[in-house]
Amino acid sequence: MEKETKQILDKLEGIKTDLDYIKSHMTDVDFILTEDDFEALEEARNNLKERKTKRLN
Repeated sequence: MEKETKQILDKLEGIKTDLDYIKSHMTDVDFILTEDDFEALEEARNNLKERKTKRLN
């Protein structure tokens, strides 16, 4: 029984290590701009330059 418990704990430690690696290499989707997002951002910048809109502070 003690040997089996040790094996389970070893496997769990390996899984934890793998999970930590995956988490550290994941891309945060909130930082990715789609083409639509990029176009909307450019339009907003142009509107600001042309004084069609103003900043909300």
